[in-house]
Amino acid sequence: MSDPFGRAVRDHHEGTRESALLQRDGPETLEHPIEAFYFDDFAPEEDPWLTDALSGPLLDLGCGAGHHALAFQEQFETIATDVDDDLVAVVSDRGVEDARVVDMFALRDSFERDRFGSALTIGTQVGLAGSMAGLRLFLDDLAFVTTPDATAVLDSYDPANVDPDGLLGYRSRPGRGLAHRVFHFEYEGTVGPTLLFLLFGPDRLRDATVGTGWRLDDVDRGDDGVHYRARLERR
Repeated sequence: MSDPFGRAVRDHHEGTRESALLQRDGPETLEHPIEAFYFDDFAPEEDPWLTDALSGPLLDLGCGAGHHALAFQEQFETIATDVDDDLVAVVSDRGVEDARVVDMFALRDSFERDRFGSALTIGTQVGLAGSMAGLRLFLDDLAFVTTPDATAVLDSYDPANVDPDGLLGYRSRPGRGLAHRVFHFEYEGTVGPTLLFLLFGPDRLRDATVGTGWRLDDVDRGDDGVHYRARLERR
């Protein structure tokens, strides 16, 4: 499957992009910073919090342009995945040895039990689970494809610290530590599907792990306290 987001990233990689990739929510518009978000160099030794949590084989979910996978495949087997064909083509062209089109919300269809020693999904795409029930289902499936001693790292925005006027597409909702984010991408006149993200704080992530085989081990917050990364361990 290909959409405006994937085409824009591929055009950027190939040096043919002349238009901005836009995020839109009604009249609100924001240019998405492709170069900064997806083509920066990643040095594992500069992020020990993350790298100490990961081991091989590694499953990189929603791998973007592959900057994590390019680094980690030098240390252990790494499989980079995305649902978008254009992104997987970019990742392969950049040198990722094993890049595949995979739906991160249908992992049992693509991988056998106990296949991976760790998993990484950075970019808040896990929020596309859409609901607490969807998040639990994702974590349950992730447990199926990882080993009994596996680790995982994912990220989100913490609604408790979000400035509603500072995050495009923010939507409040009932429930402690939860919110939504809604927007779509637009590129060269083509409009992508409306994306519904669940935003969840660390306490609600801890709630979601119950019964899934995971436990919340540690949280690494950004300087603004809004974005955070969470490290999970198999129980």
